[in-house]
Amino acid sequence: MSGHSKWHSIKHAKGAADAARGKLFARLARQIEVAARDGGGDVEGNPTLRTMVQKARDGSMPKDNIERAIKRGTGELEGVTYENITYEGYATNGVAVYVETLTDNRNRTGSEVKNVFTRNGGSLAEPGAVAWQFERKGVLVLGKNTVSEDDLMLAALDAGAEDIADQGDTWQITTAPSDLHSVRSALDTAGIAVTSADLTMLATTTVALDEASKARSVLRVIDALEEHDDVQNVYANFDIPDDVLRAVYA
Repeated sequence: MSGHSKWHSIKHAKGAADAARGKLFARLARQIEVAARDGGGDVEGNPTLRTMVQKARDGSMPKDNIERAIKRGTGELEGVTYENITYEGYATNGVAVYVETLTDNRNRTGSEVKNVFTRNGGSLAEPGAVAWQFERKGVLVLGKNTVSEDDLMLAALDAGAEDIADQGDTWQITTAPSDLHSVRSALDTAGIAVTSADLTMLATTTVALDEASKARSVLRVIDALEEHDDVQNVYANFDIPDDVLRAVYA
């Protein structure tokens, strides 16, 4: 999954450079609203809300925006009712794609997501067609220059981390979903700066894209899906070697 992880890091940096914060904040607000609606507005008593709020803070979302999103979720402020809907499909080259959305109109979103797949050479699949190729995990990312490997292993593994992977310029820590918060807290206590921490879907098998043309055709589908306002997360099981990834973004 190194290629997929590196691609997400590039996307994150590019988004910041392009000042795409407005769209990011809108997505985070939806996620916070739904978490507060489903589990209550107490951040400490609602693990999902706690994760979403920390994600918003990591993204420099203003405190007032976070608090308003929580109040909309709990009904203290008027808001839209969003529904969680997932879609599964294939990009080009047989790459499996898992899409998470929050929508107030499932018919509109379903039609538009299908069109995105079709217009970019992919195809929408039946529920369950690709979900089995992914598993829910907690993932933390931090810069290589923030901590030594020994110190990181000591803090993270003792707190319950499952794996620590070298991703070139970054470390990637994988946890069980329920251990994400405890590992994040342990790193914070140890003074280790975390770039991002989130619940995600990791592929159990990968499709190698060893040519720039193949990588571009797959990323065209993924990028188009991520541009849709209702789409919250897009997961795919591609692996792009470093040299190919550099050629794509050259």
